[in-house]
Amino acid sequence: MPTDEASTDAATDTIAAISTPPGRGGIGIVRLSGPLSASIAAQLVSPRQPLKHAHSRLADVRDAGDAESARIDEALVTFFASPNSYTGEDLVEIAAHGSPVVLDFLLRRALALGARLAEPGEFTQRAFLSGRLDLTQAEAVRDLIDAQTLTQARQAASQMGGALSRRVAPVKQDLLELIALLEAGIDFAEDDVDVTPQAEIARRIGALTPPLAALEASFARGRIVHDGFSLALVGRPNVGKSSLFNRLVERDRAIVTATPGTTRDVITERIALGGIPLELVDTAGLRQKSRETIEEAEQLGMLRSREALADAALVLVVLDATQPLNDEERELLGAVEGRPALAVLNKCDLVGSGPACAEIEGIPAIATSALTGQGVPELRERILSLATGGAAADPGLLTNLRQHQAITTALGALADAAKANAGGIPHEMILLDLYRALWALDSLTGQTTPDDILNLIFSTFCIGK
Repeated sequence: MPTDEASTDAATDTIAAISTPPGRGGIGIVRLSGPLSASIAAQLVSPRQPLKHAHSRLADVRDAGDAESARIDEALVTFFASPNSYTGEDLVEIAAHGSPVVLDFLLRRALALGARLAEPGEFTQRAFLSGRLDLTQAEAVRDLIDAQTLTQARQAASQMGGALSRRVAPVKQDLLELIALLEAGIDFAEDDVDVTPQAEIARRIGALTPPLAALEASFARGRIVHDGFSLALVGRPNVGKSSLFNRLVERDRAIVTATPGTTRDVITERIALGGIPLELVDTAGLRQKSRETIEEAEQLGMLRSREALADAALVLVVLDATQPLNDEERELLGAVEGRPALAVLNKCDLVGSGPACAEIEGIPAIATSALTGQGVPELRERILSLATGGAAADPGLLTNLRQHQAITTALGALADAAKANAGGIPHEMILLDLYRALWALDSLTGQTTPDDILNLIFSTFCIGK
């Protein structure tokens, strides 16, 4: 758990960094945080009015920082006084024109005047250490910066607003009340404080589990929203894999001809499906013929197809609705059994109203036509449902493995406590399991997270955030 001493040490120095991406831009920002921020800023620029909390001031960037030296640029300086800032410390942001030369000049002068270069994520780490953010909110800051789709940005913004913390808070409060009840029964047994009945303990533990189980189940969707997923289209040659691939990416990305074996290598394309990043992989057709009759290039393509099949999070086995299944297709469908997969009966426009079947060889099936677009919207919905496990898009999802492990640990500890209670184990032993569940929930928000884990988390941030 972060200690007061660690927080104090972090606040004794002033950090500085360029907070905008490298290169030229319309605006570039140099950020300072710490006790010397305001005094250093006053030497970097010449504000036209005194700095005031939560106000922006026009200022001149001068060669030596004083009013007599030559002006280099014009800047906008915003000051936030402790504790009402992002970091909980005095914080200054200098927004100048985005010339790398000017920004580097400001940063170098700030370092010469007593600041030090910020570590990756150190501004957000200070916000966490000062209590301005909990750990789930701090992680959401990074997620928002890394967001590739609007859905990811919305999810990160929800987490930054404390959506996940709010889901956990009532459970944690109820757990604390149960712990206090058992502790009182032990500590004040001689003062006529009733020992909590076994049935009451079971009821309270039972009430804690469903909300945590629902939160644990949200990881299926949260992980997909956060990381995206990969989808491979596999099948024999000339079933329309590349045509279907082009339909899904909504442009002619893969070459399509009537000649079987046109696709000789895997083709990948990144798209957003329902706001979730998706890497589509079009693969070479898998032939039933013996290897000796196939060209070397096509053999290599088939090998890569099988590698893509093994690596994909979700598989579309594309079949020709006008042709019966062959042995290789049955083998392929058997290989994906138990995995997230769909059998896609393509070319359904050539068989009248299209084949009506819910599954093929035990794999859920859907009929499509890459030529006309029939069934493609439904296919998109089925892909999204399979990828997310059908989990609802609720606020406060678990989005990374650290969060998921914290909740599963809490659930495991509660299950152990329930088992111990049912077996008549003394309350002192039940409390050990309950405290383990509490520690897990505290680690989720960062209240008991070891410093080395905190350092690892914040080191993945960009410098200046």
